Amino acid sequence: MQPNTRLNKDDCDKNPAPDFHRRYRGIVGSLGYLVTMTRPDLAWAYSELSKYVQFPGKTHMLAAEHVLCYLRGTWNQTIRYSRESRENPNVLWGWVDADWAGDTDTHQCHTGYILMMNGGLISWKCRRQDNVSLSTSEAEFVAASLAGQGAIYLRETLTDFGFSQTKATLLYEDNLACVAMSENPVRRKFSRHIDIRKYYVRELVLNGFLKLVHLRTYKMVADALTKSLPSPAFVGHRQIMTGHASFAAKLLRYVAADVER
Repeated sequence: MQPNTRLNKDDCDKNPAPDFHRRYRGIVGSLGYLVTMTRPDLAWAYSELSKYVQFPGKTHMLAAEHVLCYLRGTWNQTIRYSRESRENPNVLWGWVDADWAGDTDTHQCHTGYILMMNGGLISWKCRRQDNVSLSTSEAEFVAASLAGQGAIYLRETLTDFGFSQTKATLLYEDNLACVAMSENPVRRKFSRHIDIRKYYVRELVLNGFLKLVHLRTYKMVADALTKSLPSPAFVGHRQIMTGHASFAAKLLRYVAADVER
């Protein structure tokens, strides 16, 4: 989508023409199929467009057509797997991010996470959070909890296939408060909903299943799953998440070494 795009319900048409409505629903449904299969770079656009399938307006259709133009120009994008990081073959790791109060209609936050292995992503999620968070750290912590659930599921699945994860799964997070809360037992004032997630993430960290590692925001690849970014940042993140850049493998090697020290 265009940078800083924010769709809202004020642009909805309460009585869209049948042909217009059918076309919009067809575009969004097709994008959903691609996002589920091989195009994580479309995840945020699909999540944003799908909120208005019931009463789409002209602004929503223009945004959908813009995504189609992007798709036409990137039809050959693929996910590539390799073992560039030979020190860590078959190791699961990921990125997690949240956009605080990013939804213009409800002010709910948006979660985006990516789980990688052997150079490419094997699981990803982009969705609006169920609760309204009161701070960026709360939003990031809810996102980390969701990513932790995905990581635990994949760890168990990989174990069944003979690829046991002997060390904690590293999740790169750009919010220092979120990282601190995952390790520091000091009580903070949260709602019960956030409290449950807080203790869930801490339990994963204490048991050695998960470890949140701080990363600078400009290197946060999952940022592309929480908002519309300028083209250079978006393309750079897309190249990394789909395994077409060596930065991800180098990052894993260097940061993993720092964590062990």
